[in-house]
Amino acid sequence: MISRFLAFLGLAYLLGYAAFAVLLPEPGDDRATDAVVVLTGGPKRIERGLDLLARHRAQRMLVSGVDATVGAHDLAVQYPASAPLFACCIDLGREAVDTRSNADEVARWVKRRRFKSVRLVTTDWHMPRAGFEIVRQVGGSAQVYEDAIESHPRFQTLFLEYNKYLLRRAAVLLGI
Repeated sequence: MISRFLAFLGLAYLLGYAAFAVLLPEPGDDRATDAVVVLTGGPKRIERGLDLLARHRAQRMLVSGVDATVGAHDLAVQYPASAPLFACCIDLGREAVDTRSNADEVARWVKRRRFKSVRLVTTDWHMPRAGFEIVRQVGGSAQVYEDAIESHPRFQTLFLEYNKYLLRRAAVLLGI
C-alpha cells in the first residue's frame, strides 16, 4: 500500500514537471496597463518593458532587483533610444535580492502609486513562481497580467525552478 502511494507521488511529480516544462507561459497580449514591472536577471526583460513604455502601453515601470551600484544613467547609456524614459517614467527598485523580496518590493510600489493593473515581465521559466509570489503580495489591490519572455531553458534550469516552485507553494500551504 505504501509503495503504491509513493509510486503515485513519484508519477504525479514527474507529470507535474512535464507539464511545467511543456506549458511554459507565453508573451502577453498588447493590452495597456497602468504599470510594468520588470524583474532583473534575464535577457530581454528590460527591453520588453521599455518597448511597452515607448508605445504607451503603460504609464510607469519598476525595474525590481537592481544592484545598488547601477544608476538610471547607467541604464540610459545601455539603452540610448530609451534614455528619456529613464528621466520620467522608470523607478529602480534596489531592495529585492530574490523572487520573494521582488514580490514585497513590487507590492509596496503598486500600493504606494495606487495602480490598478500591472504587467509582470520575466522569463517564461521564472513566471510561474514570480507570478505566484507577486499576486500573493499585491492581493486584490491590482490586477497582475503576465508577460513572459520566451527562452530556451536547459533541463537543469527547468528542474531547479520546478522544485523551487513546488517548495514555495508547499511553504505557503503550511503557513511558512
